[in-house]
Amino acid sequence: MKNGKRAVVTGGAGFIGSHVVDALIADGYDVFVVDNMLAGKRERVNPRATLLEEDVRDTARLEEIFQEGDSIFHLAAHPSVPYSILHPEETNDINVGGTLSVLLAARKVGARRIVYSASSAVYGNNEALPLHEGLLAEPVNPYGIQKYTGEHYLRVHSMLHGLETVSLRYFNVYGPRMNLEGPYAAVIGAFIRHRKQGLPLPVIGDGGQTRDFVYVEDVARANLLAMQSPLVGKGESINIGTGKGISIQQLAEIIGGDIEYKDAIDEIRHSRADNTKAKQLLKWEPSVDFDDGMRTVLAEWGLL
Repeated sequence: MKNGKRAVVTGGAGFIGSHVVDALIADGYDVFVVDNMLAGKRERVNPRATLLEEDVRDTARLEEIFQEGDSIFHLAAHPSVPYSILHPEETNDINVGGTLSVLLAARKVGARRIVYSASSAVYGNNEALPLHEGLLAEPVNPYGIQKYTGEHYLRVHSMLHGLETVSLRYFNVYGPRMNLEGPYAAVIGAFIRHRKQGLPLPVIGDGGQTRDFVYVEDVARANLLAMQSPLVGKGESINIGTGKGISIQQLAEIIGGDIEYKDAIDEIRHSRADNTKAKQLLKWEPSVDFDDGMRTVLAEWGLL
């Protein structure tokens, strides 16, 4: 262990969480992973990390675990928007109740700072571009509401109890280890599934809608910077996105194969982050070009 740095990562066996664990270990941290393995995979967890199969809603157990590290990265969640619509009570218990448990345990043991994985879902169908943190949050599904509630809980704990917190609003995260059924870059997963099955890629409408795809290793680096930055810790909410919009048509052409155009549906046309705050407060900006990142993803799935 280098420099005596110790961290706890909830959800560290997940897609994004496992990359945060890798980045911490590369930076010299001793890492403890908390994951109930409902969505996590053991093979994702860095062998140099300590895996603890626990549920983040168990506040008493978290208090014991948090004694091991004063830097807490809270990624554990049920991140599916469709599932949250069908099961709002269950997902609220995990996404809100779990976050509150993390905060209570961290406060009890005197943790230094919590970095929380929030979501661009808080913006809902806001059409202002680029999307910046000063906009009114207008979540349109239970998942967005739950993630936004978590942000408020962090901010209030900073204000009332002096616990350092910061929330990172991820846009469309993609990269190695992503689930093809996963929620973060769902369209990428769907397109890869179809190509592997020899089916045409289903493009909705004209394919001109755009999304802000951010590479998972850039997201992991943002987490470390959020833990280390002296400019945050009072409950700030910060976008983590590239600031660039990639069209669904462009994505389909990168993945390759035939395209089948489907009837348009009522969806937000464009989503793109204003990452000025991340640049100013975290000294972060994306480093992986979308074409390069997609080549890595396609190679992982044997499509290059």
